[in-house]
Amino acid sequence: MKWIDLRSDTVTMPTDEMRQAMASAELGDDVYGEDPTVCRLEALAAETVGKEAALFLPSGTMGNQVAIMSYTARGDEVLLGASSHIVVHEVGAAAVLSGVMLRTFQCENDIPDIEAIEAGIRSQDIHEPPTRLICLENALANGRVVPLARMKEIYAVAQEQGIKVHTDGARLFNAAVALGVTAADIAACSDSVMFCLSKGLCSPVGSMLAGTGEFIARARKNRKMLGGGMRQAGILAAAGLISLTTMTLRLHEDHENARYLAAGLQTLEGISLDPTAAQINMVFFHVNRPKAFVDGLPAKMRELGIKINGPESGTQLRFVANRDVTKADIDKVIDVMKTLIQ
Repeated sequence: MKWIDLRSDTVTMPTDEMRQAMASAELGDDVYGEDPTVCRLEALAAETVGKEAALFLPSGTMGNQVAIMSYTARGDEVLLGASSHIVVHEVGAAAVLSGVMLRTFQCENDIPDIEAIEAGIRSQDIHEPPTRLICLENALANGRVVPLARMKEIYAVAQEQGIKVHTDGARLFNAAVALGVTAADIAACSDSVMFCLSKGLCSPVGSMLAGTGEFIARARKNRKMLGGGMRQAGILAAAGLISLTTMTLRLHEDHENARYLAAGLQTLEGISLDPTAAQINMVFFHVNRPKAFVDGLPAKMRELGIKINGPESGTQLRFVANRDVTKADIDKVIDVMKTLIQ
């Protein structure tokens, strides 16, 4: 059976080209700085996002946490959106690993506004922790993108206040495609940026962290402390090189399929969604049926060869387009959803 997997773009499989490159990768010990394939990937990643240096890590979560560790001291405060991945999906790591406070703000559609940022920055009052870091996201976890002008505005305020900015760009290249800019344009709005190779870019493992040479030197040491020294990691980096040179060029296909999926879902009785929210490869929608019915949908669809996650919250579901999902697959999903809902 060919599965149709809409749970995430993390489920993408490496391409045949990636598998061949991984099998023939030139290797060395990366902890000694001697893996030539990793070195090539880090150089290409830095060049692609317009930063001085980059670091290869096992995951995006490690990339974000290493960034926080490299910018802050215990008791510092990090300002970020309440729905951001660092807050919601990283297991409280900032508190455990860095001993920092997370101060969150909420904005319409999770797009940060300058008023929320300025209101969240601490004063010099002796009773308050120092605001050391602002963490942004682009693309957002809700499938929207943050306008470049907004990021520039926030970065300017941060620079005036002497505060560093880190961007969680897990889907950085999706955001660039949606905004019609380059990844470097987005990365220029922060001191550092993390992006994943293992989501829509189809690598089996890995994320990149980029910033100044001094910052990456600190980050490399913190990566080692967290157990992220991966030795002959060129086997993985070989796939990452193809992610950056080839897979970034096809992300518009996933975006088109997401819009196609949203349009199909919108025709179904019992489905409500905002089509303008499908700005990258994600479609969020509500199933206007009892929650027990919605909770049972993943099992019912799995019986028919379709993998989905359960509700994000209440009766809201998320479907994610990816390289392994075709328009024909989407047509099948729409037909199955129609049958089940009716």
